[in-house]
Amino acid sequence: MPYLYQDSKPRPPVLPGTARATHSSGKAYQELKQECLHKGVLFEDPDFPACNSSLFFSEEPPIPFIWKRPRDIVKDPKFIVGGATRTDICQGDLGDCWLLAAIASLTLNEKTLARVVPLDQNFGPDYAGIFHFQFWQHNEWLDVVIDDRLPTFKGRLVFLHSAEHNEFWSALLEKAYAKLNGSYEALKGGSTIEAMEDFTGGVGEMYEVKKAPDNFYEILEKALKRCSMVGCSIDTSSAAESEAKTPFGLIKGHAYSVTGIDEVSYRGRQVRLIRIRNPWGEVEWNGPWSDNSLEWRSVSPSEQRRLSQAARDDGEFWMKFEDFKAHFDKVEICNLTPDALEDSTAHKWEVTIHQGSWVRGSTAGGCRNFLETFWTNPQIKLHLTEKDDGEDDCTFIAALMQKDRRRLRRLGAEMLTIGYSIYESPSRDGHLGKDFFRYHPSKARSKTYINLREVSNRFKLPPGDYILVPTTFEPHQEADFCLRIFSEKKAITEDLDENVAIDLPEPINPTPTPQETEEEKQFRALFEQISGKDMEISAEELQYVLNVVLKKAKNIKFKNLSLISCRNIISLMDISGNGKLEFSEFKVFWEKLKKWIDIFLQFDFDKSGSMSSYELRSALKAAGYQLNNYLLQLIVLRYSDEQFQIEFDDFLNCLIRLENASRVFQALSVKNNEFINLNIGE
Repeated sequence: MPYLYQDSKPRPPVLPGTARATHSSGKAYQELKQECLHKGVLFEDPDFPACNSSLFFSEEPPIPFIWKRPRDIVKDPKFIVGGATRTDICQGDLGDCWLLAAIASLTLNEKTLARVVPLDQNFGPDYAGIFHFQFWQHNEWLDVVIDDRLPTFKGRLVFLHSAEHNEFWSALLEKAYAKLNGSYEALKGGSTIEAMEDFTGGVGEMYEVKKAPDNFYEILEKALKRCSMVGCSIDTSSAAESEAKTPFGLIKGHAYSVTGIDEVSYRGRQVRLIRIRNPWGEVEWNGPWSDNSLEWRSVSPSEQRRLSQAARDDGEFWMKFEDFKAHFDKVEICNLTPDALEDSTAHKWEVTIHQGSWVRGSTAGGCRNFLETFWTNPQIKLHLTEKDDGEDDCTFIAALMQKDRRRLRRLGAEMLTIGYSIYESPSRDGHLGKDFFRYHPSKARSKTYINLREVSNRFKLPPGDYILVPTTFEPHQEADFCLRIFSEKKAITEDLDENVAIDLPEPINPTPTPQETEEEKQFRALFEQISGKDMEISAEELQYVLNVVLKKAKNIKFKNLSLISCRNIISLMDISGNGKLEFSEFKVFWEKLKKWIDIFLQFDFDKSGSMSSYELRSALKAAGYQLNNYLLQLIVLRYSDEQFQIEFDDFLNCLIRLENASRVFQALSVKNNEFINLNIGE
C-alpha cells in the first residue's frame, strides 16, 4: 500500500480555527449548502454515497438497509433537542461502543462539543440535506461534509441513535466519522482514547487500574474538572468473553465513559463515588450504590439531586470507587491540553510534531530486538535545555501515532504494534549507526509495544540531548506516523534525517602506457582481442570483458553483470560521445569498479552475493553519497527484491546513476555561479 513522503521537519501544532475542507469538489460546507438551496435540491454526497460500500467492505449487509433522511423517518426532525447530552447516545447494531463512549464524554464539555458539532445546524427553513462536523487528524482540523441519508431497517435507525426519536445530531456525527474512516464497518472495535483525540486534538494517557498510583482518585477528579475525557473498560481473557455480562451487570471488553466523580455523606462518613455510563443506554451495575440499591435510602434527597441520581434504566450508574478499582481494568484519559495531573496548577505546554514513515527495506527496522535493522528507523533528536520550575529534571510527553490504519482496513491493514526508545545523544550529529545501539542502553522507552493507534508516556529526564527512535515491533512493517512531543519548558527537536551530500574522490588519471601494471597489460590484450585496432568496445563487448574478468575473482560471489549495467557504464564514462568505451576510459572505470566491489563485499555480511537493503545507507555513504530518508526509500524501492536484498548488478546501477546525477548537479551549480558572478560584474 502506498506511503507518501512526509516532510519530517518539526512543525508547530495547528491552533483551533478554520478547519480544512475535505470534500472532493474542493468546496466548503457553506458553498455546497448555498448551491443546493439555489437549485432547490437536497444534497447527495458523492464521496460517501448511500450504498453498501459505505456500510461494509468485507461483507454484504446482513439485512436490507434502506437509506432515509430524518424527514422520512419522523414528522418533525430536530438536530438537537434540549441540548446535546450523554443520554442522546444509544448504541445500535455496530460494534463501536468505544466511539460512543467518547461521544458521551464529549457532551460534558460545551466548548469542545461545539467545535466537533457546529450547533448552527437544523432542519428549519434553510435545510438542504447537508451537515458538517469537524475532527482532528494528525495535527490539523478537518471539516467533514455529509448528506443526511441514514441507514434504516423497518423505519428505524440501525446504528447510533438518540433516546429522543426525533433527535439526529448523534446519528449524523457517527456517519461523518464513518466517512472520515472509509465506512461504518471501519468503526468496529477500537480504543475510546482514539476517538477522544480525534474530537479534541488532545493527548491520551492510559492507566492500568490495578497498578494505578495511590492518588488515582485525585487524578481522575482533576481530569474531569479540567474537562478531560475519561473512558474505562474491563479486560477479556479470550474472544469468547467479549461483551460477556458479569454477575454484577458489567460488560467485559466494553467501552464505558466516566461522567462524574464525587463524595457523598453516608451514615456520618464520606464515601467516594464514581459515575459510569454504558453507551448501550441500558444494562447497568447492580452492586452497591447502583440505581435501586439500599445505600441511596440513607442519602438525603438534596444530595441525590446534587448528584443527579435517579433510578432510570438509562445506562448510567454510580458505584463506590473501591468497587470501581476492583471491577475495571483500564482507564483512558484524554487531556484537552496535556496539563499535568500531579498538581492543581495548569501548565502551558510546548508542542512540536514530526511526520514520518516506516518503509520496508529502508526505514522499517523494527524494535531493539532486531539490532541489525533497528538503527535504520527514523531518529529524532530532542534538546532538553530548561529544567521544570523547582525541579532538577525536564518533563515531556512523547506520543507516537500510526496514521490512517482504520481507513486502510479495506485494503487489509490492521493496527501495528508500535513503541519507541530514547537514548542519550552522543556529541556527533547525523543518523546513528548500528554500533551505537549495540553498545548503548536506552535511557527511557514506551511502557510497552502495543497495537493501539497511539502510544504515549510521560517522562522526566535531566537536561541534555536525547535521540528518540519510533518503531514498529517487527521489522519490514510499513506505516506513516505522527510523533508529538509535549514539554513543560521549551524543547528543541530535529529529525536526524541526513542532508543530501556528495563527497567523491578526485577523478583517477589513467596510468601512462609505459608504466602499465600487469593487470593493465592483461586488460589491453583482452581489449585488442575483442575490439580490434580502434581499441573501442560496445556495451555487448564490455559485458563480455567484465564477466570474464569477474568470474576469475575468487572473493566475488555474484551473478553476471547485465547488458543494461554495461550501457549505463558507457553513458557514465564515454567522454567522446560515440557510444563506445576507449581503453583509457575503461581503465578509469576499472579503478572505480574495484572500489565499489570492495564496498559491496564489506556490507555483504553473509557472503551470499547480495546485500541487505537496510545496509544501503552505510554502503552509499562509504561510496561518497549521503542521502536523506526520502531518497533512500525511493532507491530501495527501485533496486531491492522482495526479500530486501540488493545484488551487485543493482548496486552498480545505483552508483552509476548517482554519479551521473551528481555530475549534472555540479554542472548546474557551476552555471548558476557563473550567472551570479556575471550579474554582480554588471
